[in-house]
Amino acid sequence: MTRRLVKIFGTFGAIALVAVAAPASVSFAATEGMPATAAPAAARAGHVSAGTVSGDTVSAGTVPGGSVSAGGAPAGAPRVPPELAPPPGHVVNSVLKARGVQIYGCTAGAWTLIEPAASLTGMRLRPQKKVTALHYRGPTWQSDQDGSLVEGDGASAVRAPSAHPDSIPQLRITAKATRGAGVFGEVTYIQRLDTVGGIAPAGSCSGSATTAVPYRAVYRFFVAKS
Repeated sequence: MTRRLVKIFGTFGAIALVAVAAPASVSFAATEGMPATAAPAAARAGHVSAGTVSGDTVSAGTVPGGSVSAGGAPAGAPRVPPELAPPPGHVVNSVLKARGVQIYGCTAGAWTLIEPAASLTGMRLRPQKKVTALHYRGPTWQSDQDGSLVEGDGASAVRAPSAHPDSIPQLRITAKATRGAGVFGEVTYIQRLDTVGGIAPAGSCSGSATTAVPYRAVYRFFVAKS
């Protein structure tokens, strides 16, 4: 594991400097504790077989740091609750793993979410390319490679319980604004899956206390099918 300081840009120009642990390389092996569907032999060997992702073709090749199944999704990808599926006509464009924190502040004696702060590493499927990004208040995801950005409508997010105990819920979030022509420029929906940790501390709080709770998750970003 390598540690790196990630500068997280919040709303109103506020800047929080957060130390997060990020894997030196991304792996698309099944995440801990989640059931996985067996991948074809070629995928287990780290190769992409020609196939489709919700109707789109993935060309053959090798995925750095992991494998992709014949269906084009990362091998051993977490199961998706049916209620978190996007409407027909939207396909997965990128899949990233996140490690970071959920930051809470004390409001009237109770812990209230302020913002996430996370580092993401994963793969864009069309075209195939390793990508990295930051996740912060909004909720917003921003590429630190091409500057593209997507902001989600957190208030309308669809929720489903995590398969892991004492963890923040899984989500389907509708994109409400995008910027740029890069990896996030045309995102329509975001899924937060396989969440581990991140829940607010138990009990009450006092004053203006803040705390950061580690979490990890898998994010899938969708675009409209062309």
